Amino acid sequence: MRVAIAGAGNVGQHAATSLHEAGHEVLLIEQNQNVVDRASLADGVEWYVGDACEVASLREAGLQTCEVLVAATGDDEDNLVVSLLAKQEFAIPRVIARVNHPKNEWMFTENWGVDLFVSTPTLITAMVEEAVSVGKLVEILRFEGGLARLVEVTLAEEASVVGQSIKDISLPREATIVAILRDEHLEVPRGETTFQPGDEVLALVTPDSEDDIRRILTGTV
Repeated sequence: MRVAIAGAGNVGQHAATSLHEAGHEVLLIEQNQNVVDRASLADGVEWYVGDACEVASLREAGLQTCEVLVAATGDDEDNLVVSLLAKQEFAIPRVIARVNHPKNEWMFTENWGVDLFVSTPTLITAMVEEAVSVGKLVEILRFEGGLARLVEVTLAEEASVVGQSIKDISLPREATIVAILRDEHLEVPRGETTFQPGDEVLALVTPDSEDDIRRILTGTV
């Protein structure tokens, strides 16, 4: 797969290195020549020095040959512009954008060409809550601009679903239990799988089904 990354800061360089080591073709776009000169990346990572917010630069860089664009600059406005250009001008199938300030998350939607955004502060908060919260539904990731969400809950002893199997509860049609972490092992959920206290339950939900899943998994007897 050919991946373009706009922004060669620490995030962009780490992503480029990881993707290159995984066997992908990587094009790194950076407008600051000094950043390029100081960078230390493996041979095979392509560089283009130019402004990723300009159509002409993106075309000259060869963005049209890529399947994925990662907008990883340290400026949210630039990431939105790059994402929109990638989607509208080059029809890039998958656009992933970095959110630097959580207050701007609401803008990172398909209207700006963003298929998936990554917000480090929000992700850290979610990881902390996931680690310490019992009986609380925590959002881990959002996909497709929030149309699909991965949520997690650690079942409390008094949770009403404890002792019931998946087939015995009425899950919303737009939600599914995708995994259960139990005693440091991954359980692939099936209809006969029975919920136990302390289970870490991962579910894929939509905005319309999230409240129902919260009620089902966090409700108490």
